[in-house]
Amino acid sequence: MSEKRCTFRFGGFLLARRCRTLCPPVVVLFIVMLIPMLLARGVSAQQEMHDHPAPKHLGIVSFPTSCKPEVQSGFETSVALLHSFAYSAAEASFRKVAEKDANCAMAHWGVAMTYFHELWDPVIRPDLLPRGREEMRQAERIGGGTDRERGFIRALAAFYDQEPGLRVSKYESAMGELAAANPGDVESQVFYALALLASASPFDTTHANQKHAASILEPLFRKYPQHPGIAHYLIHACDNQEMAQQGLAAARAYSKIAPSAPHALHMPSHIFTRLGMWSDSVASNQAARRAAHSQGDIGEELHAMDYLVYAYLQEGRDKEAGEILQQLRAMPSLSAGDFKTAYAAAAMPARYAVERRQWKDAAAIIAASGAPPHVAAVAVWAQAIGLARSGHPAEARAPVERLRDIELQLRATGGEYNVYWAAQVEIQALEAAAWSAQAEGQAQEARNLLRKAADQEDAIEKLPVTPGPIVPAREQLGDLLLEQKQPRAALGEFKIALVNAPKRRGALAGMSRASQALAGGE
Repeated sequence: MSEKRCTFRFGGFLLARRCRTLCPPVVVLFIVMLIPMLLARGVSAQQEMHDHPAPKHLGIVSFPTSCKPEVQSGFETSVALLHSFAYSAAEASFRKVAEKDANCAMAHWGVAMTYFHELWDPVIRPDLLPRGREEMRQAERIGGGTDRERGFIRALAAFYDQEPGLRVSKYESAMGELAAANPGDVESQVFYALALLASASPFDTTHANQKHAASILEPLFRKYPQHPGIAHYLIHACDNQEMAQQGLAAARAYSKIAPSAPHALHMPSHIFTRLGMWSDSVASNQAARRAAHSQGDIGEELHAMDYLVYAYLQEGRDKEAGEILQQLRAMPSLSAGDFKTAYAAAAMPARYAVERRQWKDAAAIIAASGAPPHVAAVAVWAQAIGLARSGHPAEARAPVERLRDIELQLRATGGEYNVYWAAQVEIQALEAAAWSAQAEGQAQEARNLLRKAADQEDAIEKLPVTPGPIVPAREQLGDLLLEQKQPRAALGEFKIALVNAPKRRGALAGMSRASQALAGGE
């Protein structure tokens, strides 16, 4: 059967695909230009095509549906965007499919999926919940044309219909049933793997869900090396110290699969950070930042900037890190209410001050007004550490107490997401209290508090939004032991810290100081 190259337009977007005569296409190569911020502002696709004529790439996705043949390519374009977490652009693209085919139930499924940010913030925003439910009502009213489509719709409806604490687990269970019923369907398997990652507990240090997801994705990655979701979710599955090396191939591939998606350019740095590959992380996030900026994606730009600051500091490139901070301060209208944006904006100045041991600068950091409590805690922690380590333990008591209040507030809110952040804030409070105790001459108390913080932190995985703690508690414990003239004990802690977070500058420097002290007979 002969094949030819077909080009056509979806809205204002130029698309290309391989076409087989006599048969509908099942594999689509998407070459699109999407600018999420412009779409959000209502600029038409035709205007975007006029302003940005160069097509871009999102990868290869095949997702057959019972919708009209003329919207199939548009639907798969939307799914490709969804797999790279380009949520605003994906929503606009799915809506165009729904406009062209009023009986395409899966288009409404797609819109509702763009509100469910499974790995960034699985607790769906209150303003998006009713919108998602309405889309699912429409999908259920229309009804999928196949059992497989109805399975996708049932799974997402289970998410939107459940109480907050059950949504993700019910969705994962329903996606597991769909994947089992459709073992040969790529998208059923890929979305199930993502659901496993969304439901993975950060308190499970065996990484059971991550390993299950990887076992699904790795054979698919070999068979479909240009699929954006497979590479993307493999990176997330391996974003832990145990599995990081296993994710390196996907990290190397993803930015080449979907180079028009800023998130695809950034994601390799999750693995690079785990492995201490700082130059690779810098290059990854420089590219991601440029792409996000050109597309007006402030959240993705801030996310890349945070990882850039982290990597620059590990390479000793303090000047470049400082320039990122200056650029951050010049950025207008940052939304403190948006978690991804707010976290990056809070973490960067804290990293810059604390990593460089500029305690007075850290003490001057103030939480942004309106920031979520677990984001505000980053600034409060930096202030407490800065005060304690600059010789003002009495003044540090107030921010330490505020950290404890934030922890209690988060625990009272309930839900595993808030429990996770409460545990993180508890660790921050222990660290700050330890340095205050050290400043007050309570050496044993300081060691006890910081060791407890280190042990607790080692038992919890980070979430994808962060490259890691501002300074790992285990590394701080080594630093504390050095201050207490215990270089041998400090050396042991730094070695553990470097296993958990390879090639961190602070731990390497601490290890060198401890070795020198031991050689000098201290």
